[in-house]
Formats: sequence, structure tokens, C-alpha cells
Amino acid sequence: MAKESMKARERKRQKMVDKYAEKRAKLKAEGDWEGLQKLPKNSSKVRLHNRCSITGRPKGYMRQFGISRITFREMASEGLIPGVKKASW
Repeated sequence: MAKESMKARERKRQKMVDKYAEKRAKLKAEGDWEGLQKLPKNSSKVRLHNRCSITGRPKGYMRQFGISRITFREMASEGLIPGVKKASW
């Protein structure tokens, strides 16, 4: 499990990205690089990091499901993810 502070930091960054998205797009279209530099660093989408929505684990993230590989495996084994079953051949 990730620390709550790390999860909170990521949520805070996401809010800031959403807040400044339009302004950032407008400044980019105009080519106003000085205006872009005046925006907060965390308003850039590049600074976001995908995390598991359940555990907050930053590595082994599966975009299609929004969870880490470990959580995915546990949930799939318990039958909590529709349409997913363990392969056997």
C-alpha cells in the first residue's frame, strides 16, 4: 500500500491539471511560452503518474483496468472482474 500522502499528492496534481487544462491549451496555441512558464509546475499533465486506484501502487499499472497487476490478479482469481478468467491449457 502506498502512503496516503502520496495518493493525496497525485489527486492534488490531477485537480490542478484539470483546472489549468484550457488555459494551458490556449497559451500553447498562441505560442506564449512565457505565459506557460508562469503556470504552476504541477499543472502540466506530464507530471502525473498512474497509480492503482485501490492500493496506490505506482508500478505494474494496467491502464485498461486502472489497477496494478497484483490487485488485478487477486480480483480475477476471486471472479470480481467480469469476462476475465485464469488461462489454462
